[in-house]
Amino acid sequence: MKIPPVKGTRDFYPPEMAVRNWIVDGWKRVSVRNGFEEYDGPIFEYLKMFQMKSGDEIVEQLFSLKDRGGRDLAIRPEITPTLARMVNQRINSLPRPIKWFSVPRLCRAERPQKGRLREFFQWNIDIIGVDDILADAEVIFCAVDYLQEAGLTSDDIVVRISSREMLAALLKAIGIAPDELEPLYAVLDKRSKLPDEAFEEMLAEQVVDKEKRDKIIELMAAESIEEIGKCVKLSEAAGKSVDELLRLFELLGTMGVGEFCRFDIGIVRGLAYYTGIVFEIYDRASELRAIGGGGRYDDLLKQFGGPDIPATGFGIGDCVLGILLEEKGLLQKQLPSSEPDYFVAFADGQFQVKAIEIAAKLRRMGRSANFSYRDTSLAKQLKQASAQKARECVIVGAEIEEGKLAVKNMATGEQKLVEVGKFLSSLKA
Repeated sequence: MKIPPVKGTRDFYPPEMAVRNWIVDGWKRVSVRNGFEEYDGPIFEYLKMFQMKSGDEIVEQLFSLKDRGGRDLAIRPEITPTLARMVNQRINSLPRPIKWFSVPRLCRAERPQKGRLREFFQWNIDIIGVDDILADAEVIFCAVDYLQEAGLTSDDIVVRISSREMLAALLKAIGIAPDELEPLYAVLDKRSKLPDEAFEEMLAEQVVDKEKRDKIIELMAAESIEEIGKCVKLSEAAGKSVDELLRLFELLGTMGVGEFCRFDIGIVRGLAYYTGIVFEIYDRASELRAIGGGGRYDDLLKQFGGPDIPATGFGIGDCVLGILLEEKGLLQKQLPSSEPDYFVAFADGQFQVKAIEIAAKLRRMGRSANFSYRDTSLAKQLKQASAQKARECVIVGAEIEEGKLAVKNMATGEQKLVEVGKFLSSLKA
């Protein structure tokens, strides 16, 4: 009986593994050049840790289990709670600012669909200990830095940016009570995903007063930061948040990524722990799910029993990103070649050992080299070399006794005799 893979998971055969490695290697390379250090944690944690951050409803969205001691555990659906736990454990010894990144394998118990699987990899970037908007600008820059390196342009992607702090101040000015904000955020977060009628129906359930409701609809239709003041009279808190947003866009322009970014008041982010700037990254055509997103979460470490320390960060998953890169034709032409530099063949069985010796030397010199496992004819070995798309074929034959071997260019068919010592020393040079 053949057993299929679990729905919502992936088998990584060599071609798929090459894509995964290329994406992850890029994430790591960009993280390091932006000054971030890598960390990781266990693949499972105590269930209560995720409940503390997201509430009891999170249990339905993750894979939970009991260990042999009866403890409630969960396979991690995200790594931010692990980050908070790890930082809190060593908060007094860690130099500030804390700039960490991670590429965890995550699992979520949800219905698989395009760009959303039950198991995936996610790039996480976080800056802890900086309350200035410059930290938010830096994490957004880091995300765009990678996406640009991957070949995407401002015609392909957009970073939609808003502020939870600003939205809270504006909603309070409209007359929404502080304890009504969180359930209202959940409704506003669905605005771009629903038809107008469905959204207004959901909003009516949350906000009974029609005057307030109309004011919210007018506010959520604002297309620029400047339009906000025309919808709602800015309080001191709202004005401060607006100024902060304006400075963020100035910084992003200074960093050279302004063309990738735009204001979008509809970016709310459903998770309750966001406290300030929030953003999501989409393809320009908005045909796919969000590529990634993040924002400021100044209260999270405190919620996990740590001190009151500001933090900001983002996460980008590999699923939607991979689909977009594939659709744009950016994957295959950028993947590193799996073709060997050399195929070392032997003209006769007596030279097989010498061929293996030369292949091993080539490998120790950092070149990729293959050879035949079987004592077979030279013609068949040349076919192997051609099938593997080796750049050159090194042929060991009778000339080896004179210290020479034949080197054949597989593209042109040109072949020449070269002294073994000179051949190897040329590679060292």
